[in-house]
Amino acid sequence: MSTKTATARANPNLAFIKYWGNADDQLRLPANSSLSMNLDGLYTQTTVTWRSDLTQDELVLNGQAETGKALQRVAAHLDALRQRLKLKDYALVESQNNFPMGTGIASSASSFAALTVAAAAGQQLSERELSTLARLGSGSAARSVPTGFVEWHAGETHEAAFAESVAPPEHWDLVDVVAVVSRQHKVVSSKEGHPTAATSDLQAARVAGAAQRLKTCKEALLARDFSTLAEVIERDSNLMHAVMMTSRPPLFYWLPPTLAIMEQVRQWRADGWQVCYTLDAGPNVHCVCVKKDVEAVKQGLSAMPGVVEVLVAGVGGPAHRLNS
Repeated sequence: MSTKTATARANPNLAFIKYWGNADDQLRLPANSSLSMNLDGLYTQTTVTWRSDLTQDELVLNGQAETGKALQRVAAHLDALRQRLKLKDYALVESQNNFPMGTGIASSASSFAALTVAAAAGQQLSERELSTLARLGSGSAARSVPTGFVEWHAGETHEAAFAESVAPPEHWDLVDVVAVVSRQHKVVSSKEGHPTAATSDLQAARVAGAAQRLKTCKEALLARDFSTLAEVIERDSNLMHAVMMTSRPPLFYWLPPTLAIMEQVRQWRADGWQVCYTLDAGPNVHCVCVKKDVEAVKQGLSAMPGVVEVLVAGVGGPAHRLNS
């Protein structure tokens, strides 16, 4: 029996300009480019052991052996890696998260970024290549491979749809204060939701304006212009959820506390706090703020009805190997 083992860790990422809907579902080529920040302190850690004695891939997730949809999705990604990296063995994948999964905190992004980096150990791949491979498992995983603030390009080919860093973590000490209103795994995953985007009458308009919103957001990020950043981040999030709500069938991820938090954040900003909200495909609210306002935002959120937990994450680094 021959074995080869590697462990990798990756952060989830928070999209400022969202990814929702594909131009190519099979390759996960996004309908528009997107921009994000990695979330420091939140992570998926994954060990991949390629074993010549296995007759199929195996998955252990947070200490529990998995079958069904979770294993099928991991095995499908490993199939893609086997094909592209000329590998033949099956793998034992052992993965764990230190934050809630499937609740709109991008657990699939960190999971497939960590899985890809660990599985491709020894292949001498560039960061750009790793980001394209991670994208095949989960589109947003492309953004969890590079460091800091990351742009994912909506290319027309596999090689062109890569992610790259536009600024390092130390560029701006933004903090994501996550108001967790539900730890329940969402009924409709992002993977299942993306194909429904085109059924919304609003998706074409959302995509048409995405490039300008990304340009505005990127310029504000590089200039550390929080006021402009806040406006475009909230607008882009609202547009994505409007598409979700008007898809057929509609997707309603918000819960009653979700809307209350969004309204409160806008009031805090009117009162002079540098804070804004954005939501991924889930009910939990990401409150992006500057470092000096973190404690006030954290305390304010903790006091709100329906908030079961508050997570705090600064700007994170790249997906990386932990061992040889």
